[in-house]
Amino acid sequence: MGKQIIVAGAGHGGLAAAALLARRGFQVTVYERNPEGQLGYDWTDIFAPGALKAAGIPMPPREQYSYKENMTFYSTNQAVPLRQHVPEDQLEIKMERHDLYSLLVHNACASGVRFVYECNIEAPILVGNRVIGIKTDKGEFFADLIIDAAGIDSPVRSGLPKMCGIENDPGENGRFYVYRAFYNRASEEMPEERYKVYLFPEEREGMAWVAAEGEYTDVLIGRFAPFDSAEVERHLAFLRKSNPALGTEIVRGGQFVQIPVRQPLAVMVCDGYAAIGDSAFMTVPIIGSGIANAFKAARMLVNTVLNDEDGEFSAEKLWGYQLDFFRHIGSDLAVLTCVKRLLMKIMPQELDYMFEKGILTADEFTIGANTLSLSAFIRIPPVDLIGRVKMLTDDKTLLKKLIPAVFAIGRLKTIAATIPKKWSRQRVILWSRRYLDVFQGNITLMLSV
Repeated sequence: MGKQIIVAGAGHGGLAAAALLARRGFQVTVYERNPEGQLGYDWTDIFAPGALKAAGIPMPPREQYSYKENMTFYSTNQAVPLRQHVPEDQLEIKMERHDLYSLLVHNACASGVRFVYECNIEAPILVGNRVIGIKTDKGEFFADLIIDAAGIDSPVRSGLPKMCGIENDPGENGRFYVYRAFYNRASEEMPEERYKVYLFPEEREGMAWVAAEGEYTDVLIGRFAPFDSAEVERHLAFLRKSNPALGTEIVRGGQFVQIPVRQPLAVMVCDGYAAIGDSAFMTVPIIGSGIANAFKAARMLVNTVLNDEDGEFSAEKLWGYQLDFFRHIGSDLAVLTCVKRLLMKIMPQELDYMFEKGILTADEFTIGANTLSLSAFIRIPPVDLIGRVKMLTDDKTLLKKLIPAVFAIGRLKTIAATIPKKWSRQRVILWSRRYLDVFQGNITLMLSV
């Protein structure tokens, strides 16, 4: 019999890893709090189709997905719209989350994965600093390796002792609070701009989108602080002023959720434990999507597990997963976190200035399937760079906010290059402190301007 593996929570990356491992002879069980057939939220997901192939997942039937439309971005005063122009080969796909979960669960079951639904995970079970199982409302379950795919507030990660070196919670400014619902269409006429994204709407810190679909209008409202239903209704009234086809009846959805928008975990593994997906904060900090990253991470984790011929699943043996993820994805996500923190400190009038003066153009908002690094987000031709820098220097307050972010990015790149190549508790903890200090220092500097 193969080694026993528990996947705690039916996150996207966890399900992908479960299927890959089961095919290689591991005994894999997924423990999930929701009932069978009721995984995820009632909305659509957008992600890079190539990530499915990377995780060994077949493409869904063509009728189950479409390609994402180009988005049009507006700053607070809505004076200068910036429309994406994503190349066809970089288009992301859009599909219903329940269809995506059906694909993942079917793939896992066909691979030999066992599921236990309606099982609330309460805490990790440890012997010393090794995770050996999970405590649930259905009893205690043990395995040789625990893969944590239980989300932003994972009870497994949050229950790990300090000696494991893994952060227990997302921390300050690490959460994005989101309301999303699909409303009826008040008009059959399709708007010219079908997918609108509003940055700092009504001079409030956050964003919103209004996407006109065939039979409904998809609305998302996101803030960096909690808000309630009364605020949703007030903001919907604002959105209807420029989107008259946005109806008042909720067709589906209507949930408040929290999404991690911060740098990936400094340490993702310990003895008998590996975090993946939202549990490891793998979302892109600027756009909040992490499905593709979780799929890619699943392949990296599985390769590391397969390379552990002795089946020790120690932090030392699992470190290859962290190293692989950080080299290919994690360091870029960390840099984008610095950009996100900068955007949080920019005033609405400053964002208007950047739109109107051409400091930000449609190129910077053309986010494709492979857009991950800062260089992919910011593509400024050298001939334009000098002019844009000059316009930035004309706004001294904005420049003072930009400088700490530039220094933080430079420091972060230096630290990223020094990630330990092999596991040593002392070296890893020292490196993780330096990594996390960048973000704490970035916050302090920005708050002082």
